Amino acid sequence: MPFNNYQDTLDFLYGQLPMFTRIGSSAYKKDLDNIKALCEALGNPEQKFKSIHVGGTNGKGSTSHMLSAILQKAGYKVGLHTSPHLKDFRERIRINGSMTSELSVIEFVNQHLDLIKQIDPSFFELSVAMAFDVFAKEKVDIAVIEVGLGGRLDSTNIIDPLLSIITNIGFDHMDFLGNTLPAIATEKAGIIKQKIPVIIGESIPETRAVFEAKAEASHSKIYFAQNEWQIIGGQKNEFLEIEASHKQNGKTIHLELDLTGSYQLKNLPAVLLAVNELRKQGFEISDEQLKSALKQVKTLTELQGRWQIIQENPKVICDTGHNEDGIREVLKNISFTTHQQLHMVWGMVKDKDISKVLGMLPKSAAYYFCQPAIPRAKVVNELLSEATVLGLKGNPYPSVREAYQAALNKAASGDLIFIGGSTFVVAEVL
Repeated sequence: MPFNNYQDTLDFLYGQLPMFTRIGSSAYKKDLDNIKALCEALGNPEQKFKSIHVGGTNGKGSTSHMLSAILQKAGYKVGLHTSPHLKDFRERIRINGSMTSELSVIEFVNQHLDLIKQIDPSFFELSVAMAFDVFAKEKVDIAVIEVGLGGRLDSTNIIDPLLSIITNIGFDHMDFLGNTLPAIATEKAGIIKQKIPVIIGESIPETRAVFEAKAEASHSKIYFAQNEWQIIGGQKNEFLEIEASHKQNGKTIHLELDLTGSYQLKNLPAVLLAVNELRKQGFEISDEQLKSALKQVKTLTELQGRWQIIQENPKVICDTGHNEDGIREVLKNISFTTHQQLHMVWGMVKDKDISKVLGMLPKSAAYYFCQPAIPRAKVVNELLSEATVLGLKGNPYPSVREAYQAALNKAASGDLIFIGGSTFVVAEVL
């Protein structure tokens, strides 16, 4: 039966297809068979546009949005596929910053309903195939494709990109990717393709060796961004003010970035190195276009949830960081933000290493524990129990909105309210 409207189409996608945000690990397919079958039936759309593949534990979304903004500003028609979405499924499929139309989603599902029922893909597999189909039909000049989970077996890993980027390696999704950093790096390194250059954003000796070995086996030129660019910067008004110096040729460029989390300083070397590599491959990107794009990434790509200030007095900030490294960066940013009492609106999903993350949080903060409205959410009373054992003090609330409202009621004008712990908590506030 064909779908007549967008909401019915979404209900089908969310309800019928195995979905990681709903059921967790059982939605994860440990092979590329479905995505290959889908794309083959669609005429292999992934082969009809140029692409950049962006993986890593943290920072891959911000990096993807920055590159998209830069290419847009340079005059190219740019596809952008990211995940998860915060408010609307169509955030996953953008062209020049604009979400694909509701009609394109409805038509894709209606046109391929028999195929979907035959292959029975996961929600993510279908969203990737849909993105590739849209980008091919819209004839984008280039698409920036963010890896969903891992790399080697991720559904996006059927593209043949111009360039691969791995931002960093940290502990996340260990049940799929392994319990050691080299094991996780091996999975992420799966996006390194034969004779395709690869940029590594951050590395440590034990992961560097993994990347070097895979690049050598693939005959791929490998660049370590930390060796190429030195980044110095800090927040000034609504921007990060940055001096970027190239370590080899001494070139220095002054940048303003509208993504103000200090962790963006770690993402920038890979972005700048990627721009240099794209220039070598024939893309015309001026320094002025680069500067202009970085100053308006949020406007050009509609990126949300990265150290995003929602209001002042009291200051309310949200961030989608949710694993150990991500939370470490969030806490660093909180320490840089002038405030009196800290209020934390906090919820998590149950398949994260909750005790490790909770153990990192400041005991002096007032906590408003909650659970996002997804089946994978950690039950709020269980979250409260674990937090209490670790010395965190707060109260449980049945919803994110009620927790947020309670924090607003309690906070004085000089206080800071932080909302986070999960992408899905942030999504319910924005």
